[in-house]
Amino acid sequence: MSGGVDSAVAAARAVEAGHEVVGVHLALSRMPGTLRTGSRGCCTIEDSSDAQRAANKIGIPYYVWDFSERFAADVVDDFIAEYTAGRTPNPCMRCNERIKFAALLEKALDLGFDAVCTGHYATIQTDAAGNKELHRAAAWAKDQSYVLGVLTTEQLNHSLFPLGATPSKAEVRAEAAARGFSVANKPDSHDICFIPDGDTRGWLAEKVGAEQGDILDREGAVIGTHEGARAFTIGQRKGLNVGFPTDDGKPRFVLEIRPKTNTVVVGPRESLDLSEIAGARFTWAGLAPESPEVPFEVDVQIRAHADPVPATAVVRRLDVPVLAEGQRAASENELVITPHDPLNGVSPGQTAVLYVGTRVLGQCTIDRTTSAVPSAVAGAVPTALPLAV
Repeated sequence: MSGGVDSAVAAARAVEAGHEVVGVHLALSRMPGTLRTGSRGCCTIEDSSDAQRAANKIGIPYYVWDFSERFAADVVDDFIAEYTAGRTPNPCMRCNERIKFAALLEKALDLGFDAVCTGHYATIQTDAAGNKELHRAAAWAKDQSYVLGVLTTEQLNHSLFPLGATPSKAEVRAEAAARGFSVANKPDSHDICFIPDGDTRGWLAEKVGAEQGDILDREGAVIGTHEGARAFTIGQRKGLNVGFPTDDGKPRFVLEIRPKTNTVVVGPRESLDLSEIAGARFTWAGLAPESPEVPFEVDVQIRAHADPVPATAVVRRLDVPVLAEGQRAASENELVITPHDPLNGVSPGQTAVLYVGTRVLGQCTIDRTTSAVPSAVAGAVPTALPLAV
């Protein structure tokens, strides 16, 4: 129970469905802020109190479990490491993967519980053979199946999403009000929970430092300076300190981040087009394709609120992955995704989630990309990109 309206209503519905329910709030920081600022931040002391009030209203036991150490190691430290390596991580994916449906679920099962129930907007369906499948929510505007794409078959077998079939968030708020929940009109949280002020660049500078470096064009000419390469993301347009306008007057975008040389490469939007993405860190949500080494048709979604696009996917054996010192290959294979039309502005570190219709088939963390513009110096990540553990 996060302290928001969705988890409160999900808990109430689980009770009415006949389940024996215990409310749990995750303490993810040893020094949480005492108050939220509008819709920014989560997991504060105020959120814990909101969750407590909802649990009391429902009439279920309520506990706060301290997962701050695990969260710091598996989510916050991972976030820093990925940015340091020039990648763009998704901390919400890591939190679902390693905290809510790994650490939390493991503890719940050890204590004798059968499942973790959350307020995510997604549905679990059972096929004719009794296999669990993860599907989109009824309300696509609120669908959260993308951030649940990291769930494995075993985790799906121990998950409940009571809000998945709800037509709209407005209906959930109305139900919360009818139940007398004080959080009925509480704003949804957004931004990164451990950076509640939304200043990712400033937060990274404080954690890992920021060193001035050069901004290059595709030909390698210095056209500006930056205050720290780690804070940039592929496809970024704003915040570029470029002193030379382009000949055609079009804006520049970040094409590549080179952490070793502390440089950022910029260029035209079309240089962001990618013909292929791939990742060795992939999982299947439910049954895997019968023959994944044979190309199969899917829709791929790159961001939580992006539109899915048609693509062809296949699992191929990696040649000889080049690894950084002390690392090991995440897999001997990689999931290769070829969109029917080029993807734009995708960065290593992001998550590609595969769909077949409404079903989430699986996902991969993107390790490498291939530019659709062969002549561009930037816009493509080398195939021999080191794989993160």
